[in-house]
Amino acid sequence: MANPDIVIIGSGIGGATIAAGLAGSGASILILERGEPLPATPHARSTRSIFVDGHYRPKEMWREAGGAAFNPGNYYYVGGNSKFFGAVLIRYRKEDFSELEHFGGVSPAWPFSYDEFEPWYSKAEQLFRVRGSLGEDPTEPFHSIPYAFKPVPDEPSIARARAELKGLGLHPASLPLGVDIEAWLKDGKTGWDAFPNTGQGKVDAQTGPLTAALVDKNIRLETGAHVDWLEPSPDGKSIAAIHYTQNGSQKTLSPKLVILSAGAVNSAVMLLRSPSAGNGKAGGKGLANSSDQVGRNFMNHNSSAMLAIDPRRRNDAVYQKTLMLNDYYLSDGKGGKPLGNVQLLGKIDGNMLRANVKLAPKFALDFMAGHAVDWYLMCEDLPDPESRIMVDGKEIVMQWRRSNMQSLEGLTKVMRENFRACGYPIVLSRPFDKRTPSHQCGTVRMGNDPATAPLDPFCRAYDHRNLFVVDGGFLPTSAAVNPALSIAAQALRVADHIRKTELAA
Repeated sequence: MANPDIVIIGSGIGGATIAAGLAGSGASILILERGEPLPATPHARSTRSIFVDGHYRPKEMWREAGGAAFNPGNYYYVGGNSKFFGAVLIRYRKEDFSELEHFGGVSPAWPFSYDEFEPWYSKAEQLFRVRGSLGEDPTEPFHSIPYAFKPVPDEPSIARARAELKGLGLHPASLPLGVDIEAWLKDGKTGWDAFPNTGQGKVDAQTGPLTAALVDKNIRLETGAHVDWLEPSPDGKSIAAIHYTQNGSQKTLSPKLVILSAGAVNSAVMLLRSPSAGNGKAGGKGLANSSDQVGRNFMNHNSSAMLAIDPRRRNDAVYQKTLMLNDYYLSDGKGGKPLGNVQLLGKIDGNMLRANVKLAPKFALDFMAGHAVDWYLMCEDLPDPESRIMVDGKEIVMQWRRSNMQSLEGLTKVMRENFRACGYPIVLSRPFDKRTPSHQCGTVRMGNDPATAPLDPFCRAYDHRNLFVVDGGFLPTSAAVNPALSIAAQALRVADHIRKTELAA
């Protein structure tokens, strides 16, 4: 096979969106995806299959540093983790792009401002057909283009919850969502959060940007292609070849540009496992790593599930996930430091609770779920060089050093008080752990200084001119909102940069 101009490794939010941004450029582009398309089966809408039996979880184990092995919640399908995401496509707040002091330390500034990034947020919202509403959330940053679609409507019990929070003087707002609710519900009366998208209901990486990209006949997708390592040129200044396995065969490609979009953990792992020039395959610190920052600064939001339960009234919502609350995003409500974001989870049921509460009888779990409004509390995890992803032979090792837990404790306390004030006598909460790594980021961060960041502000590796890393790994901060839209916006920005600097004839 002739070498393409560009190879994109991974078809998740980063890889699929940069492919869409490069469509029509005239470049020949190959997307290598290790997984296969997600099949449509009855498992896709079965809470028992998904949450109890773990039908879709990967057949791999990672290891805690100095500890036990665990089964991670990463997914390997066309579209990546976005096939299961909650479809929340929200912007970082303007303040997130500047240095911001938290209870647990300082969140550093991005290498560019919100104002510079804003047009790419607007383009990403259009590409992902985001449903939303402006003017409800006091932390909402400037939008140059309004949402093209009205927000997904609240169900009656959620409209009541919105009114209850407003009654406390708070500002509940519609979540910006990549969901066609009518299409989603045609395939089953469930929520979409953590459910695999086998139809057109969710606008994920596959149904959104990848579909748009593949209209270009110069862009192709190969599945079942597991990239093993990248080979540097003899002088170490570029990537000479991609080595991958497909259907048991070893294959090699030598494109002009390599775009690594395998996800924050796997992109870092691939770079760490690849040989440094002149060191042999086993030696050196890996690729793009003269800063010694590859794999470091791993972040994954500090988050908890919170159930507001009223045994006197049922919550009959099917999908539920339409509200957020950012009153505590920029301060604790008392003039103190930021806490975080609150948003609805998809509607839980007894099977979902059973996955976390093993001993309770099923009827009790069903009753609890049927009378609860289910919330997700999310706080910023701060970058720390000792919070890191490492490799040990064939093993992936995670050393996650959580930070800023004071914010999660504060948000949990204030929201428990708020829900009780709204009339919910029982409020339960439980933190999420490392098995729920849906917001992984920071492992190959961008920055202005090659001594402290592997990537420049356009996600080009400082060490290798023809290597870009475009996935959650580039994020210098986690903020306290879902990262998908920020990854997509930067992917479009980088695609535009590549067009101007690499493809302009």
